[in-house]
Amino acid sequence: MPELPEVESLAEFLREHAVGRTIAGVDVTAFQALKTVTPPVTALGGLTVTGVARHGKFLDLDCDGLHLITHLARGGWLRWREDLSAAKPVRPGKGPLALRVRLAPDEDGRAPGFELTEAGTQKRLAVYVTPDPAQVPGIAGLGPDPLAPGFTVEVLKDILTAGRTRIKGLLRDQKVIAGIGNAYSDEVLHVAKMSPFKISSSLTDAQIADLHEAIVGTLRDAVRRSHGLAAKDLKSEKKSGLRVHGRTGQKCEVCGDTIREVAFADSSLQYCPTCQTGGKPLADRRLSRLLK
Repeated sequence: MPELPEVESLAEFLREHAVGRTIAGVDVTAFQALKTVTPPVTALGGLTVTGVARHGKFLDLDCDGLHLITHLARGGWLRWREDLSAAKPVRPGKGPLALRVRLAPDEDGRAPGFELTEAGTQKRLAVYVTPDPAQVPGIAGLGPDPLAPGFTVEVLKDILTAGRTRIKGLLRDQKVIAGIGNAYSDEVLHVAKMSPFKISSSLTDAQIADLHEAIVGTLRDAVRRSHGLAAKDLKSEKKSGLRVHGRTGQKCEVCGDTIREVAFADSSLQYCPTCQTGGKPLADRRLSRLLK
């Protein structure tokens, strides 16, 4: 799933490659992905891309004041194409392609653009066309951006002490903090040397300061590593930079212990017992059921 660093890198890529270009047309293949009907997606034709922004995990193309906003969800991705002039017409319901944005041709006749694709059977990719990004429900309800100047230790403390919840779930809640998902919450907690099951309101001031540093540092480092990369290279860069997430059974780069996993119905978390839980493995309900 693309999270804040990947979406920020996609935004940076599109600022360089799409801003200043005119939209020749937008082709929708997966109609279930289009969450708005007014204004119609055809209204984007003839408009110029004037800016690209990020709201949490939402990607926002400003087209002369009309915004094309995308949430890539779990299986979505953006693929840049240097030339779509010879691309086959889209066929609704066929393959992973959800939407294609065609830009006006260059002087050499090439028509660049990008495609939104979605892998898997759970189709959650969402596309909105709106004059105001705040009209998108997911954006209107976002918590503070962890890379914004206003995300201070004091702000994080207020968030953590507002209720009793496990820190892993809190970090993933977009209404609490925007942009962090399953992968980077694992990475943040590993850097902070904190159990994913720790209760948020139990953190000391020193632990809150460490967690804040881990959040901002981990995300900034991921954005830095992705700087300048083509959209097609971002997935592999993300995977190569992860130290615990997705590395069950491998050795922790910090202490050499074996990275363990806790599985849930539709996701899993990874952690290092030595670094995060005092050497104690966390209960894995899936494993417990198998042993009964």
